[in-house]
Amino acid sequence: MKSSVFWGASLTSAVVRAIDLPFQFYPNCVDDLLSTNQVCNTTLSPPERAAALVAALTPEEKLQNIVSKSLGAPRIGLPAYNWWSEALHGVAYAPGTQFWQGDGPFNSSTSFPMPLLMAATFDDELLEKIAEVIGIEGRAFGNAGFSGLDYWTPNVNPFKDPRWGRGSETPGEDILLVKRYAAAMIKGLEGPVPEKERRVVATCKHYAANDFEDWNGATRHNFNAKISLQDMAEYYFMPFQQCVRDSRVGSIMCAYNAVNGVPSCASPYLLQTILREHWNWTEHNNYITSDCEAVLDVSLNHKYAATNAEGTAISFEAGMDTSCEYEGSSDIPGAWSQGLLKESTVDRALLRLYEGIVRAGYFDGKQSLYSSLGWADVNKPSAQKLSLQAAVDGTVLLKNDGALPLSDLLDKSRPKKVAMIGFWSDAKDKLRGGYSGTAAYLHTPAYAASQLGIPFSTASGPILHSDLASNQSWTDNAMAAAKDADYILYFGGIDTSAAGETKDRYDLDWPGAQLSLINLLTTLSKPLIVLQMGDQLDNTPLLSNPKINAILWANWPGQDGGTAVMELVTGLKSPAGRLPVTQYPSNFTDLVPMTDMALRPSAGNNQLGRTYRWYKTPVQAFGFGLHYTTFSPKFGKKFPAVIDVDEVLEGCDDKYLDTCPLPDLPVVVENRGNRTSDYVALAFVSAPGVGPGPWPIKTLGAFTRLRGVKGGEKREGGLKWNLGNLARHDEEGNTVVYPGKYEVLLDEPTKARLRFEVVRGGKGKGKVKGKGKAAEKGGVVLDRWPKPPKGQEPPAIERV
Repeated sequence: MKSSVFWGASLTSAVVRAIDLPFQFYPNCVDDLLSTNQVCNTTLSPPERAAALVAALTPEEKLQNIVSKSLGAPRIGLPAYNWWSEALHGVAYAPGTQFWQGDGPFNSSTSFPMPLLMAATFDDELLEKIAEVIGIEGRAFGNAGFSGLDYWTPNVNPFKDPRWGRGSETPGEDILLVKRYAAAMIKGLEGPVPEKERRVVATCKHYAANDFEDWNGATRHNFNAKISLQDMAEYYFMPFQQCVRDSRVGSIMCAYNAVNGVPSCASPYLLQTILREHWNWTEHNNYITSDCEAVLDVSLNHKYAATNAEGTAISFEAGMDTSCEYEGSSDIPGAWSQGLLKESTVDRALLRLYEGIVRAGYFDGKQSLYSSLGWADVNKPSAQKLSLQAAVDGTVLLKNDGALPLSDLLDKSRPKKVAMIGFWSDAKDKLRGGYSGTAAYLHTPAYAASQLGIPFSTASGPILHSDLASNQSWTDNAMAAAKDADYILYFGGIDTSAAGETKDRYDLDWPGAQLSLINLLTTLSKPLIVLQMGDQLDNTPLLSNPKINAILWANWPGQDGGTAVMELVTGLKSPAGRLPVTQYPSNFTDLVPMTDMALRPSAGNNQLGRTYRWYKTPVQAFGFGLHYTTFSPKFGKKFPAVIDVDEVLEGCDDKYLDTCPLPDLPVVVENRGNRTSDYVALAFVSAPGVGPGPWPIKTLGAFTRLRGVKGGEKREGGLKWNLGNLARHDEEGNTVVYPGKYEVLLDEPTKARLRFEVVRGGKGKGKVKGKGKAAEKGGVVLDRWPKPPKGQEPPAIERV
């Protein structure tokens, strides 16, 4: 058997001298054993090619290839393949993805900000460009043998609880924002012609209702998420509808947790009834991978099966296609030998898996559309520029008494000195966040200050420590750095030791030692700016302290995070990011258990509710963000006073009624200052009393980012939205538009209002005849949610 080849020809000399060689090998369809199999015949359809390969495998070979670390089939020339590659905010380390050690090709990738900060840009076009870079770099890594061609990203679980350790991997708490993030990422990753060939295979995860790690004895491995059909259809499952129904993503990862008593990876209701049947996710034989070790959880932790062999068989029969494993945790051999796992089920899984990578050009060698991508396409200057832009555009100004920007720091004729104090003022390792690879560079705030020619002094400081007195050097060094400074920049917040995979938070307070140090610095009576890293904390002590002049939230800003924040501080750039999550008060953690899944106010959450749609008293609200200039937004006049939903449906040819477009929302934004700035227009729908209660406070219905609005300029535009953005979900999970009086609220806090009425006219496509509470209320049902099988009914809805 001839050795398989890499597609990156430039690696020839590097392979000879590398200590750790590329480890993913690709099929040789030219002159190897596999070349005689019809999987190599590019004139056949992808299903035919995949079928030819699966037909050539023995039962033993089949069983060895329905795990993430598949062994291939050397007998016929099929190489081993590791399906587990990661690219959350850039190509990252994973069992299926590695980096060259030391100098050489593929020793780094572009490190973008964490997804939460990217989402704070509220810019679909920017997100798609970022995903395109990640997809190109991911394919280049794959061509060279440093990764596979499928990547387990994006994470589209909505971030409803501020304690969740993995929340920053997601685009935030709002469903419209999560859906549009998912759409942009999938399109950018998989490429412009996925129906012809995917650049890489994207994977939406974790399906479904996976949003905590380890809290008060419950873990993601044993948790049973009890969810009403209303919350299921409206919130927890909605991002995956975007992924599979609307964006036709290549792959889905099922989650560790159970949903209403059934482990996600063992649920025919989740994997077959909803995913494949209701959302029609069958076009390309798309495949489902388990989360890693989730198959073992079915028996070991959920006790849903008596043995691992039984749990393994149940999962594959339910619709899962491959088991992700570190070394070996499922019991595929046992399931097979005991007659629990049918060969037809194994064949189905293999056909889906191999058709998936047939469609990514895995067997096509140089004939692949993307075979030319290589090291020269990784971390290009354009990618570096994009990473910096994403960090700048996502950073949110949470407080400013007029101190920012510090423009005089750039005045070389009258140099000002700045004290840069705090744990990430000059710490490269703090910038990237979780699920990262090796960045080509990491530019800290101190590095950026030096590049700008700003005189500065630095001092590190505490991170999660509670007592400032436990290390006197923190105080001594900080006060020494600040003594002769004109301005103080404090770089604080939390790092990844506070929140991450397997690690949730138990409080939302600023670490005590940091607060003490900040308060000590305020005694110097110098302008003090706080630059906040990580997830949201209760900023009340900072917001209420008049000696703290400004706060910028930068999450985990990526390889150029230091440059981004210093460009904002000095006024080279203007902030326009918006909070993609609610900032809760610290007592929220005492009142609401993480394990309560209800969104609406209920006994389980002390009648407080979850997310901005239901929670009434945030410290700072979803969508909040200040600017260096003054914007005056309003609605334009060209919007109908009455919308007949039946007429909208009659004029719509969309396959799915919730995607039928509504008239654009006319917006006029005037920059009344003298500084050019972007502006994010947020339009929220509010309709108290319309349809059955309880009614959300408001719901994001449309948004866009207006770029470069000049001082004195008046910019007009239209916000795109559709019937789904106007609809709600009834108790049965159905998507319904209710007649009544609606109001659209512009910005956060509200700056303008637009009122209109939704009515029912004549012959619409929306059916209200038959059963269902929506029909009783006169609503138009756009989508009927599938009923769960007997024994998997959701918990009863508590009426408030």
